[in-house]
Amino acid sequence: MSALLRSGAARWSAARPSPIGAGSFEIAARCYRGDSGEAQTNLSEKEEKLLSIARPKSEVIFERHVRMPRLDEIPRGSLGSEALPSESEKERMELDVRKKRLVYRSKQRGWLEVDLLLGTWAHDHVDGLTVDELDEYEAFVNLETIDIYNVITLRSDVPEDMKREGGDGVVERIQRWAINSPLGKASPEKYASVKTEKNLI
Repeated sequence: MSALLRSGAARWSAARPSPIGAGSFEIAARCYRGDSGEAQTNLSEKEEKLLSIARPKSEVIFERHVRMPRLDEIPRGSLGSEALPSESEKERMELDVRKKRLVYRSKQRGWLEVDLLLGTWAHDHVDGLTVDELDEYEAFVNLETIDIYNVITLRSDVPEDMKREGGDGVVERIQRWAINSPLGKASPEKYASVKTEKNLI
């Protein structure tokens, strides 16, 4: 990577943290500043008032976006059964919905390289993850797409809170998988075949 690209990449501000299970979180602006200098954080009285209205709404939307979906929120007709599930069945179904949701979110990042790498990994591995590993993976999926791309392609290190003893965390395993994945050296034909095979289109 050229020095110009490295210096440009360094100007991206920090990503919003991923507060799985947290009641509140910080809203951080994410923008490319170029040579414009540091961002100004002073808000006018009008902007402060608008922020105080928008912040609670944003927190509700973000909390619902990142948390595990509940079966009670899914229309009965979508469950494929008229009978109410037992508690154990309900937990199993909620876990299944969560896994499918994570696979979908991994395939639909809006960035071809990340869709292919993360989507392929999720298609092959998410179903076998434990609940704790799903928590780790969901925290990773909640990062900004550029940060996911940088971690997968070794442009940046695995975030400290996602590292595990012995280097066996989910994100660390994704990094090792990506290094050895033939997708990193693939032709356009290989990309096309993987997209079809993993249902990425």
